[in-house]
Amino acid sequence: MKYVNAPVMKKDAMALVTGKPVYMDDVAPKDCLIVKVLRSPHAHALIEEINITNALKQKGIECILTYKDVPHRRFTMAGQTFPEPSPYDRYILDQRVRFVGDAVAIVAGEDEAAVDRALKLIKVKYQVLEPVLDYHTAKDNPVLVHPEEDWKALCPVGADNKRNLCASGMDSDGDVDGVMKDCDIVMEGTYHVKAMQQSMMETFRTATYLDTYGRINILSSTQIPFHVRRILANALDIPKSKVRVIKPRIGGGFGAKQTVVAEVYPAIVTMKTGKPAKIIYTREESLIASSPRHEMEVTVKLGAMKDGMIRALDLYTLSNTGAFGEHGPTTVGLSGHKSIPMYQTEAFRFQYDVVYTNHMSAGAYRGYGATQGIFAVESMVNRLADKLGMDPLEIRYKNMTHEGDVMPAYYGETANSCKLEDCLRKAADMIGWEKKPLRQVMPDGKIRGLGTAMAMQGSAISNCDVGSVTIKLSDEGFYNVIVGCTDMGTGCDTILAQIAAEVLECPIDAITVLGADTDSSPYDSGSYASSTTYLTGKATERCALRLREQICKLGAELLGVPADAVEFDGKEVFTTEKAGDETKKIALADIATASMYGHEIPLEVTESRTAHISPPPFMAGAVELEIDMETGETSVINYAAAVDCGTPINPNLSRLQVEGGLMQGIGMALTENITRNAQGGVRENSLMQYKIPTRIDYGHLNVEFESSYEPSGPFGAKSIGEIVINTPLPAIADAVYNAVGKRFYELPITPEQIARAAAEKLGEDFI
Repeated sequence: MKYVNAPVMKKDAMALVTGKPVYMDDVAPKDCLIVKVLRSPHAHALIEEINITNALKQKGIECILTYKDVPHRRFTMAGQTFPEPSPYDRYILDQRVRFVGDAVAIVAGEDEAAVDRALKLIKVKYQVLEPVLDYHTAKDNPVLVHPEEDWKALCPVGADNKRNLCASGMDSDGDVDGVMKDCDIVMEGTYHVKAMQQSMMETFRTATYLDTYGRINILSSTQIPFHVRRILANALDIPKSKVRVIKPRIGGGFGAKQTVVAEVYPAIVTMKTGKPAKIIYTREESLIASSPRHEMEVTVKLGAMKDGMIRALDLYTLSNTGAFGEHGPTTVGLSGHKSIPMYQTEAFRFQYDVVYTNHMSAGAYRGYGATQGIFAVESMVNRLADKLGMDPLEIRYKNMTHEGDVMPAYYGETANSCKLEDCLRKAADMIGWEKKPLRQVMPDGKIRGLGTAMAMQGSAISNCDVGSVTIKLSDEGFYNVIVGCTDMGTGCDTILAQIAAEVLECPIDAITVLGADTDSSPYDSGSYASSTTYLTGKATERCALRLREQICKLGAELLGVPADAVEFDGKEVFTTEKAGDETKKIALADIATASMYGHEIPLEVTESRTAHISPPPFMAGAVELEIDMETGETSVINYAAAVDCGTPINPNLSRLQVEGGLMQGIGMALTENITRNAQGGVRENSLMQYKIPTRIDYGHLNVEFESSYEPSGPFGAKSIGEIVINTPLPAIADAVYNAVGKRFYELPITPEQIARAAAEKLGEDFI
């Protein structure tokens, strides 16, 4: 293969390094009204009075909207394919505010200074209500986050607003309780992963305007253009035909932009005023009123034998969706369905509750619930290995899923492509596992520890998501690839171009990728759930194959021979032996030109792809870290990662995905922390307080690929976008335990906690 599994340079690489990419604010109309949101200081309150008189008098103010001025139609901001599992529990503005930072009023003006002045002059009288701030007591709490009668759930996900339940459910296979009774060892532990911020470079931002036909046009930094269209139509109570969504370049998403966080506010302003409008979230707004990872508490019960065989796993996940239900019913499922199947057990049970609270609502974040579940399950397996005196690798070799195994906890799917064991052996070899002790005292007194973990994810949402591509042959023989998925910096435009170029046997520069625009792009669910390469990539492969057939058909017509008597080598259509001894040929450019006059064979093809399975990528990680026992400072010296993502279409881009995910996982494990004050507000409202790691903060990240071949994917590819964040959490937690001698069940593990544990171990007072 020429382009598949090749380190092709990103198509937008030069534009990126020369500062040329066009982001939302670069293409927004220059006369946009500036839109900002007045936010609630209370976690739970009713707006009794809101006085906007003085604010409206400010020079340059165009309009101020309150809950009285917006459609009273419930919707969800979650970007998800039909049927929508998230409850319809929002208005654009509501009389009831449900978290500190919730929207109270929308202000639009000619310039930012005018809007800022007006925001300060709005007077609001609140009836402060008792909030639900402890998610442990939210279920069946007498205080309801959503007491309204027009709340509704479209899918049977166990939601009940009168019980503060966004979702609830159970899945099982085998007699868990019976198997547990027959086990030599039964262990139980509860693991807590706090809410985490995606911290993408570009904050939430949207511009809106009306076109010549009175349709509202949305320029948005989003992962889900087609879902944005549906959501805004619902929120604004207008037909979907009246909404067009255009995605310019976006500066990162990581799942945050799978939720319609900001789009509704300028949209309603444009609908009310007829004028262009835009909103650009500050970093503070992106940290206090966005869509962070769901806080989850995962309780794992494990039954095993003395020889290390794991026979049963029992999980209960309590998920805090916050004030609204975006992605609440779906993220929780991954905490069990993407952790339990890594092990071949006799029985499993997975139960969960997703509860409403008066916290900032949660959303999608890379790993999407699997991250939390894998932290719990892998930490428990490491505990079991320690209890039995076994090597953590050995206990995994005994129990892990292999190729051909059926995975009851993964919807009964079969692992048709799996190199998990090879990944674990590779990661161990890369870190030098056999040559190092789990705990090592260095000459300077610092302690080094080793830890390991495995992970799996999925490739698109089976029986649900759709990827689509249009490819057309244009003048002079180049191709336009038109997509509805969204490149977030991941390089998917390049990946799809590589697949098309491989099939069409053309130079990569002959491929132009365009998207996404809901008016011109074929329907695509969007870029989330690790779907783009697997789904849209397969659609691209199919589309290119069909276009080859069309090129051959027209070429044969122009040569005056049957269609089965020609072949195509990417440059020319030429006759084979079936057409006689004399070889005839016609150049691709001439075929392209001929298609524009006197012929009825279209050189444009659209293909869609959905899948009834979601082939999991697998990964193993091993970490060596060093701890200063006096200060608790923890340094990741080396992280080794081996990934089975099927065929890496572009190894360079795949490697960058792994490295980026590892850094996010390291941050979750050690530095990124969300805490709340007594009123429920988030304390970490800037990147001075919310500490994301940088590449220079840690040591070597070593990445290798153990490629399987997935028959249902394009050229054997699966996915890589999400799985890469999942191993650092349990691996680092175990390495800290091996170094310090204390297990941590909550993330992040801070220097203070480590220093305290070290002092306790030495019998000293921690000051």
